[in-house]
Amino acid sequence: MPDPDADEQQNELDLAQLDIEKPKSHAAGATAVAVSMKRALGHMGAVRTAKTLLKLNQAEGFDCMSCAWPDPDPGHRHAAEFCENGAKAVAEEGTTNRATPEFFAAHSIEDLSGRTEHWLGQQGRITHPMIKRPGGTHYEPIDWHDAFALIGDELNGLASPDEAVFYTSGRASNESAFVYQLFARAFGTNNMPDCSNMCHESTSIALQESIGIGKASVTLDDVYNAELIIIAGQNPGTNHPRMLSALEKAKQNGAKILSINPLREAGLVNFKNPQTPRGMVGPGTDLTDMFLPIALNGDLALFQAFGSLLVEWDALDHDFIDAHTTGFEAWREHVGAVDWDVVTSTTGLSRAQITEAAELLRDSKATVFCWAMGLTQHRNAVATIKEVTNLAFAQGNIGKPGAGLFPVRGHSNVQGDRTMGIWERPPQHFLDAIQKEFGFDPPREHGLDTVDSIRAMRDGKAHFFLGLGGNFAQATPDSDVTFDALRKVRMTVQISTKINRGHLVCGETALILPTLGRTEKDVQASGLQYISVEDSTCSVHASRGPLPPASPHLKSEVAIITSIAEAAIGDRHGINWEAMRDDYRNIRAHIAQVVPGCEGYEVNVRRPGGFILPHPPRDSRTFDTESGLGEFAVSPIDVLQVPPNHLILQTLRSHDQFNTTIYGFSDRYRGIEGGRRVVFVHREDISALGFRDGDIVDIVTKWDDDDNVRCAPSFRIVEYATPRGSAAAYYPETNPLVPLDSTALQSNCPTSKSIIVSLVPAGQGRATENAADQDSTGSDWSHKTQPQPEHLS
Repeated sequence: MPDPDADEQQNELDLAQLDIEKPKSHAAGATAVAVSMKRALGHMGAVRTAKTLLKLNQAEGFDCMSCAWPDPDPGHRHAAEFCENGAKAVAEEGTTNRATPEFFAAHSIEDLSGRTEHWLGQQGRITHPMIKRPGGTHYEPIDWHDAFALIGDELNGLASPDEAVFYTSGRASNESAFVYQLFARAFGTNNMPDCSNMCHESTSIALQESIGIGKASVTLDDVYNAELIIIAGQNPGTNHPRMLSALEKAKQNGAKILSINPLREAGLVNFKNPQTPRGMVGPGTDLTDMFLPIALNGDLALFQAFGSLLVEWDALDHDFIDAHTTGFEAWREHVGAVDWDVVTSTTGLSRAQITEAAELLRDSKATVFCWAMGLTQHRNAVATIKEVTNLAFAQGNIGKPGAGLFPVRGHSNVQGDRTMGIWERPPQHFLDAIQKEFGFDPPREHGLDTVDSIRAMRDGKAHFFLGLGGNFAQATPDSDVTFDALRKVRMTVQISTKINRGHLVCGETALILPTLGRTEKDVQASGLQYISVEDSTCSVHASRGPLPPASPHLKSEVAIITSIAEAAIGDRHGINWEAMRDDYRNIRAHIAQVVPGCEGYEVNVRRPGGFILPHPPRDSRTFDTESGLGEFAVSPIDVLQVPPNHLILQTLRSHDQFNTTIYGFSDRYRGIEGGRRVVFVHREDISALGFRDGDIVDIVTKWDDDDNVRCAPSFRIVEYATPRGSAAAYYPETNPLVPLDSTALQSNCPTSKSIIVSLVPAGQGRATENAADQDSTGSDWSHKTQPQPEHLS
């Protein structure tokens, strides 16, 4: 177990190294190039850097593991078709550092548990399969055959297949995702949580119900040709930097950009394109025409206010509404009665600001709506995204050039994983196709998502956990609860490239199975293989790594999964796991028979640039909904009631990280250097709470439904231009504050962007936590209860 005193010492060291500078007013430029090259050369050396970066996101190269931004057509790609964070991701995977059996022998699990995420990641690629045996203090090597046999025995010893949990990270390929879901269902469960459950699940639910498909209705050309682009709850400069090039092109074509975000991020202000002289030595391109600094959890109210004004102005596409939608009259009546006092108090914006922004919508004949986690991780997230869809319906902005809905996925193949069947709530037609292709009837009842999987492990209902990539322990909410849940499991198995917290917060028996990365050549019995992935605009294409494997002992994801399947299932259903392992064309042949839109998969995916999956709303303005039409939704404005002396906290990324992978300690766009334990707060809130800029505080929250006071200790207050009442801090450091039971309605997505917190002087948070443990009634602590949101119509 980690030592609290050691944690405090590490926190003090982090705080001592912090340097706070003025936030930047532009993104990318020469600095991005310099940082990219420094990181790549430092990790990989000159030869490996050239071999990888020149192949990154190229038609005959490999797909970036950093995000799911779509690639331009093959004939329109730059030689350097990558961003700074893509270069960092490649450098992390292509590093020459190695975590060998000797490393694990020298470092106990207790020792590693006291290290930071950054330190763990810098130890390099894992070279051998490793095991921690019951009662063991160290990981030790294990033969692959023995590892598979051990896993098979554990799975077959479960009382029910539903006692197993099969987690997937968005870095998995289409081929590995397909065989993974096939294995889980052949084993007998739909317990397939994935990283979508924690990010865009609210999008998937909202769009599925509104338009019949949970994916973007745009292509990259639509972004280029839009008249208006709305970017809500998204920071492209850090999370999707290649998007800035598309926004610049759209601006050159005459587009206007409306940015809606609590923080004025550098990537929403000005872009210095390193591919152009104007970007390297010139002024760059100003991107945002109007910026709305919305208060956290105010988006639903804002979009309904937009709808109210469009109705008032009759800025509507009645032909589209009449021909392709249902529910319009109820929606019109609802938004026509919007309470502007509620809107302005909830959004922190004036009626004049909202009206000016709505005029941009009114005057646009082709609008693209972009969003990310800032919209999806709230209690009212599904309703909010349905409200975005309502606006698109109202003006006919679906199924026409330069317009549409664009949820921007943050993980490289999270959308492809879902297409391939990674979902705890699979549609019946997909299961029917599995049955027809493989001859067995897969389980039909819904399985466990991420939050419910944690509950099942916590409550002793799940005893086996298998993670295909990712860092489940650090990515999930309510860290202390999640850690304890994982430690209760009889066996945890992680398919990984590098060490992460999930290897240290583990079951009684724990295995690490080292796998190939995107950057590496994959050779199987039939020869050199390639994999395929899907981006945010439904484009599917091939990926081929150029580097030799980091170790001769590595296996591909497909090889590992099929070998576990053989050990656990054998020939129970007559599935030829060996054939799929030996030649991935056999997997793609099955995909072509099972996955809608993937007919002719092998031929189509081999084309330069791949192919685009069908999307009925985009392609023909048809909707696979219950009504067969696009469905307007009516939702009450959901207001998060915040007690006095509290703030709403959102968790977010630093520029120097990708999800839970910490590349370094430079969030230069926000002016944070040398550390991560900062909390961004408005100047007036700092004063009102009795603090000063630079004070060290603990961040504390308490969830209404339990007696647990949660504390994230030792954060430096940084005065920042964020709306009154809204604060921000980096994850995973603040994940302990996100209650497991605080989730979005319908989607069960953790509410990581709307946690009610209080700030207390450093050292008092733990005392409050301990006092609450001793006396859960908390008689005189005025901040102990976090109320549930109340619905105001």
